[in-house]
Amino acid sequence: MAQAAKRTETTRNERASDTRSAERARRKVLARSAVEVLEAAIVEDRRRGRGVTVNPGGRFETARNVEIDDGWGGLDAPAPLRTEVTLEKPRTIITRNDSPDISFDRSINPYRGCEHGCVYCFARPTHAYMGLSPGLDFEAKLFAKAGAAELLERELSSPSYQCKTIAIGTNTDPYQPIEKQHRIMRSILEVLARANHPVGIVTKSHLVTRDIDVLAPMARKGLVKVALSVTTLDRGLARSMEPRASTPERRLDAIRELSEAGIPTSVMVAPVIPGLNDSEIETVLTRAHAMGAREAGYILLRLPHELRDMFSEWLLSRHPDKLRKVLSLIRSTRGGELSDATWGKRMVGEGPYAWMIGRRFETAAAKIGFGKAKTRLRADLFTPPRKGAEQLRLF
Repeated sequence: MAQAAKRTETTRNERASDTRSAERARRKVLARSAVEVLEAAIVEDRRRGRGVTVNPGGRFETARNVEIDDGWGGLDAPAPLRTEVTLEKPRTIITRNDSPDISFDRSINPYRGCEHGCVYCFARPTHAYMGLSPGLDFEAKLFAKAGAAELLERELSSPSYQCKTIAIGTNTDPYQPIEKQHRIMRSILEVLARANHPVGIVTKSHLVTRDIDVLAPMARKGLVKVALSVTTLDRGLARSMEPRASTPERRLDAIRELSEAGIPTSVMVAPVIPGLNDSEIETVLTRAHAMGAREAGYILLRLPHELRDMFSEWLLSRHPDKLRKVLSLIRSTRGGELSDATWGKRMVGEGPYAWMIGRRFETAAAKIGFGKAKTRLRADLFTPPRKGAEQLRLF
């Protein structure tokens, strides 16, 4: 009896501690300055169709511009935020990494920023390096890498280049809406197809099906695989959380169309947000498998840098009843914080709740019929593009 009472008291203390932690987080979100509150209220009228609710300054900025009504009626009818695209001319297009917990060492990002506006996007803080906000600027002020195809041809033709799978879509989505006009992803795929170079694509856009005419022949050679990110099947939640991404049904349709074209397709349940969409893991896997996906993966949410406050603000605005629970559960998977970038932990978290999510995912995937083996792409067919000088020798 004494031991049972002691366990009960310990459990009660732990719950009280969690409640206090959640309340401190809630007070931190609510205790913003009056200027920030005014800023959010004004942005509300302009951000229709956008993700986050605020546009805070980046962590490297020493000053911040804030829109306020000066009493002269200048903000009576603020114009909606429009997407601005700046053409960028990078010196290189292939980005290298040496992270030990991911399966690729090189990637391409055709765009900076992402019009999909996903509130949870871990790439948002990278916009601070451009002197812009990781908030609304990230989804409205975009950069397109002009001449990406030409740069790629040059880098692939280097005598020192060694062929390995290039990952695309690991930072921002290569098939975000502006791809319809700029077609940078399309031009990159055409270069890779001509060179017989392997590529892995991650997207949450149905627009990927536009390029089936390029992807299907590559798939027959073992050169491509595509992963669709399906975060939720709740259309209302998706519209709030990923406002300009394809609807869940359209993403499932993309899986079906790609699979029917013979393109190896997988589903990413990413990110799993404890207390918000983790109840859908089994349903998402079931629907994706029925559409033809044969591999599956997941990533647990983490909130680095400015994303901590922006996501909390979004929860407070859209799901105030879940704010305390969601933040508390995220902390329980991140060592008491909202983010942990430690290699080996950043994708899956740690602690009992993170462990439970992992076991649920593995059990469901195995029961539904997803294979554990990953599709291996071929690198032995690679043919380096000819340099301009070498082509002139033919004349």
